[in-house]
Amino acid sequence: MISTSLLPLETPTPAHICPFDQACSYLEQAARELKLDQGILATLSNPRKVVTVSIPVKRDDGEVQVLAGHRVQHCDILGPYKGGIRYHQAVTLREVSALAMLMTWKCALLGIPYGGAKGGIAINPKSYSVGELERITRRYTSELIKDIGPAVDIPAPDMGTSAREMAWIMDTYSVNVGHAVPGVVTGKPLSIGGSRGREMATGRGVMITVREALADLGKSLAGVRVAIQGFGNVGGAAALLLHQAGAKVIAVSTGTGGVFAQDGLDIPALQAYAAHNRRSIVGFPQAESITNSELLTLPCDVLIPAALENQITEENVHQVQATIVAEAANGPVTLQANQALAARGVTVLPDILTNAGGVVVSYLEWVQGLSYVFWDEERVNREMEQLMVRAYHQVIEQSQLRQIPLRLAAYTLGVGRVAQALSDRGLYP
Repeated sequence: MISTSLLPLETPTPAHICPFDQACSYLEQAARELKLDQGILATLSNPRKVVTVSIPVKRDDGEVQVLAGHRVQHCDILGPYKGGIRYHQAVTLREVSALAMLMTWKCALLGIPYGGAKGGIAINPKSYSVGELERITRRYTSELIKDIGPAVDIPAPDMGTSAREMAWIMDTYSVNVGHAVPGVVTGKPLSIGGSRGREMATGRGVMITVREALADLGKSLAGVRVAIQGFGNVGGAAALLLHQAGAKVIAVSTGTGGVFAQDGLDIPALQAYAAHNRRSIVGFPQAESITNSELLTLPCDVLIPAALENQITEENVHQVQATIVAEAANGPVTLQANQALAARGVTVLPDILTNAGGVVVSYLEWVQGLSYVFWDEERVNREMEQLMVRAYHQVIEQSQLRQIPLRLAAYTLGVGRVAQALSDRGLYP
């Protein structure tokens, strides 16, 4: 197993569900396929920098609470670090490290000049007021002020964060350096240099990848039956775009439960219902109630896990009835489950390809911010689609050339490009 000596020890997690162990396993598989030098493998196995900061915050009732904030910078061989910041009670340093590593391969796969990073604070944002969240975000930013920047590390929204938090980060950073720096984050509001198309970008990338995979099977999106676990920024956007393209979205779910309709859900109506019910979709008319676990086993053409990691495991993989599993979340299919699906001939569209639309449009936002020239949404969507389609077909070609599954093909491309750049740049000193 790869050495992870640079990561502080935490409470052990079973290997089959530990995100960092799983990320390392995929790296090792790609390294074997590529016959990488062991020195290069060792370099890519550990993050370059791991930062944990103390975040004292005064609650609204006057109590002072001290939180721990993480930022893991995995690799900057191809360019500045890039990755989201998540606020979720399940955040751990190993999870953040895994996501930073995946971001490195994702950026390389899409041909984006970024390296991978990720940040997080282990809180439930729903348990904090807006004022408390602002104080947490600004203090976290202040503690990381020397480790982020438009040419160093560019954060973005992730689970539990949004354009609002990115605006706070940009403002805090700008105040500290003495002038406005729109390029320090992406996923910002349009009013301060955000990009059109960013909000729907990840979901649009999922739709594009599914569309291309169906086309390879001689099918179109029209009439295809789709089940989506997750109805947030990613799952909700994917559901709407697939619905608009003629697909039948038969089931969606959130953390509190889901809904199912044999003939397809009215997605715009469901989104309006959720907006008036604190994002809950339970009780939506003309639909049956369904649990998250039941959704994963529905008969459908396309299953899109768009929530958390480790949703399809060796315990439930044999109940999955989809022809295509499109990983809109990071790591929703475990290593063992992925092998079982491949053995059954199920197409698994890997996360580092399927959910890359977000980082692509983040890159386009960064480019616009640096040039101070901003594009309309049509151009943003067109540029993103070109990169997504190109990457998809490169993965297919690699899979066919090497006779390997799509996930391994995606990793060989991403890891291989980073390894080549590392070899070309050499080691200093």
